Amino acid sequence: MRFLNPKTDFAFKRIFGSDASRDLLVSFLNAVLSLEGSERIAEVTILDPYQAPRIKGWKDTFVDVRARDRAGRTFIVEMQVLVAPGLEKRILYNACKAYVGQIQRADDYRQLIGVIAITITDFVMYRELEGIVSTFRLSAAENPELVHEDMALVFVELPKFTKGEADLTSALDRWLYFLRTAETLEAVPAALAADPAIGQAFEIANRAGLSPEELHDQEMREQWIGFQKSLNLDAGEARREGKAEGLAVGKAEGLAEGKAEGLAEGEQKGRAEMLLRLLRRRFGTVPVAVVEQVQAAGIDHLDEWSENVLDAATLEDVFYKSRPQ
Repeated sequence: MRFLNPKTDFAFKRIFGSDASRDLLVSFLNAVLSLEGSERIAEVTILDPYQAPRIKGWKDTFVDVRARDRAGRTFIVEMQVLVAPGLEKRILYNACKAYVGQIQRADDYRQLIGVIAITITDFVMYRELEGIVSTFRLSAAENPELVHEDMALVFVELPKFTKGEADLTSALDRWLYFLRTAETLEAVPAALAADPAIGQAFEIANRAGLSPEELHDQEMREQWIGFQKSLNLDAGEARREGKAEGLAVGKAEGLAEGKAEGLAEGEQKGRAEMLLRLLRRRFGTVPVAVVEQVQAAGIDHLDEWSENVLDAATLEDVFYKSRPQ
């Protein structure tokens, strides 16, 4: 057996966001939020159920999973595999938007019910925090124990989870192990198969259950994420090189100006090289004219062309989609 990578938006939405996966989401929420006894979630309603045609156009759709429990609390769950500018602000914005969206202008504010935004990251977000799961709430500066309960931002940092199969002791351990390793497994581990919810998650993640179109979408998304991760790493290296060059020039022409120019040049160089690498992987040899076009392009065009690579049938399609109509 081969399983989907649950860390991709396509697979994550399919596993946790369908009407058939409500029990999975309940189990996951109870585990992440450490809910016990009467606090445990018993049932949720998926607010935006997974639909294959919507996910197919992933570049134009949101990929979080939204649900509401019997008490009226809203849960926003998303997987984040890439470091994105303004990520924390976007998460807070979406949580606040879900909170205020519960009532109209003239409604009673007492109708507002809590929102919990859970973000799973495939990178370390808070190095200063040791825990895998971190929860942020509004609290009084004079007394941190006085907490406003209506809003919570919860972060689950997967790289901090390092347990092996033999060390799994809790539902949270099992879910994190599933998220971290499912794509590398060829069979369901015994320690996870005994958990009905996670066993069902493996069934949904089984590639054998996907249509050819869905398999194509998943594979393309995995390529895109791998490309973006490489782009981030290479662009970071290019920025460092560009910064050094810019600083050298800046000694003669002004330190600030040289630094800014070096950063921009390094960023453009890194993105251009990564786009050319992806073009060669998809289409083979790239004509000299195309190489020159890419190397001379600005960052906005490079980003747009990089997205076009995913579903372009030919090399020409990558650039044709960006031409004025």
